[in-house]
Amino acid sequence: MNESNSTPPGATPTQDERTWGMIAHLSAFAGLVVPLGNVIGPLVIWLARRDQSAFVATEAKEALNFNISVLIGAVLCGVLVYVFIGILLGLVLFIAWLTMTIIAAIRASEGFNYRHPVSLRLVK
Repeated sequence: MNESNSTPPGATPTQDERTWGMIAHLSAFAGLVVPLGNVIGPLVIWLARRDQSAFVATEAKEALNFNISVLIGAVLCGVLVYVFIGILLGLVLFIAWLTMTIIAAIRASEGFNYRHPVSLRLVK
């Protein structure tokens, strides 16, 4: 880790770090255009910026874990379409994903670490 670019624990992130943290969460919107973009966007930011900032690494990893969880939920909703509840659950999942992604981006832009209330912690 490049110590000159990392924020010490408990310190306020720089404006650049807050911007990248926000972008890490908002990059999930790539999934609206590119298949699996909601996972690829945060993954790319996490891989590219994790050694430069602990704050950005934490936010990108959180966004990645949340979007992997949403992807798993979307697959389950796709299966449940055959018993007619998948469409309704998919709509609820989409609204929750959209809302939580925006909230996480706002919190990251304010310099706060955001943890999604419902998310599998697959990437450590």
